[in-house]
Amino acid sequence: MSPSPARIRSTIANVVDQPDDLRELRRFHKTLADVNRLRIVRVLAQRPATVTELIEAVGLSQPLVSWHLGKLREVGLVTARRNGRETVHTIVPEAFTQFADRQARALNIADGAGARSAVS
Repeated sequence: MSPSPARIRSTIANVVDQPDDLRELRRFHKTLADVNRLRIVRVLAQRPATVTELIEAVGLSQPLVSWHLGKLREVGLVTARRNGRETVHTIVPEAFTQFADRQARALNIADGAGARSAVS
């Protein structure tokens, strides 16, 4: 059985050297593409929270909340600090602004005006 044309195109696209800045954009967007992570971010945007508080707020299991927090920490959206026996997680609001700036540079969008005029 031979691979389909779509599979061949996908394989070729993955082999082509991808610029690091675009890979970073993809990773950030992919992290935020998960609804459960967005729910966690929404809670943390209101206040710092422990895993226990996040479990209560979003209704996920402890391992799942911890896993999602790890993904958010990997891209720099969340920080964690120990407070006794618990770990308190905090959103990094400037991470969103910094990402928007990096994204604009990577996509050659000077100030977003080009994107607005393209839609108009």
